[in-house]
Amino acid sequence: MPSQRKKSLLIGINYTGSAHALKGCHEDIENIAEFLSYRGYSGDSRERVTLADLPDVSHNSPYYPTGHNILAAMDWLVSEPNTTLFLHYSGHGSQIHDVDGNRSTGLDDSIVPVDHEARGQISSTLLHQHLVTNMAPGCTLFILMDCCHSGSAVELPYVYRSDADGNISLMDNLKAGAQLVGSARTLIAGGFSYNKVGEAQQLLAGATSFFRGLKHMGEQEEEGLQGHADFAGQYGSEQKMVTMISGCRDDQTSADARIEGESTGAMTWAFLETMKKEQGPTYAQTLQATRRLLDESNYTQIPQLSSGLDIDLDSMALVM
Repeated sequence: MPSQRKKSLLIGINYTGSAHALKGCHEDIENIAEFLSYRGYSGDSRERVTLADLPDVSHNSPYYPTGHNILAAMDWLVSEPNTTLFLHYSGHGSQIHDVDGNRSTGLDDSIVPVDHEARGQISSTLLHQHLVTNMAPGCTLFILMDCCHSGSAVELPYVYRSDADGNISLMDNLKAGAQLVGSARTLIAGGFSYNKVGEAQQLLAGATSFFRGLKHMGEQEEEGLQGHADFAGQYGSEQKMVTMISGCRDDQTSADARIEGESTGAMTWAFLETMKKEQGPTYAQTLQATRRLLDESNYTQIPQLSSGLDIDLDSMALVM
């Protein structure tokens, strides 16, 4: 029987020449590409798409990481049934106005395209629709999200966090969203308003409200266990094998680091180091090892694992 087809999407944005420039995102996707080659992923353009704001990539190119191109590439990634999928994003993450009105904080996690100042950011609700809701049958998707405020960046129902001793706890993703603190500040000066950016409406056109029908946070908390049951039933109803390791909690930033003379995202580095040391690690081992490496290197960010299914973290090896 032939092996299942594998496809990958790598997005690295340094925001070159802007006031918010990063240094390690291009190196991140180069390192991830090398890693994927050892995991049976082809670099052929039919199996891999790379978006980056490199000097030799034209601003009019479909490989320039604008909001439109990112969403189009995500649609390409998840379009074919029975395919093993990998997505890596390295760039700015932020928090923006909750377009659904169902977050008590009024904030959604977001990723920041290179043209965000003119056309807006991409909300977690929209990411969920393009990557999870639209994913073809029989696919599995693994996401590595190396950016700030990324804990629930794809709005998956099961969220796990490891403490400093390696103990893993399951969190309620809606309640985790309530823990976002402060006003709607972003890493991007001036923030972002959908009302002020007309093109952003086009990015969001056609997006379904994934949270629609869920109770508001206050009602969810008052109902206790029953609220959690409703949450799991509706939020996890898609039953898609999508897993994500994110660089930090929703309310944290993710470090742009320099390790062994090379610029890199701290989370990407920790993940790749874990993969070097562990052969076929389980989800629990991966989460624990990345947390341990970040702690040992004095990074305060806390990586999280989220999943579209209730999986056995201790026995199930990473699917990618």
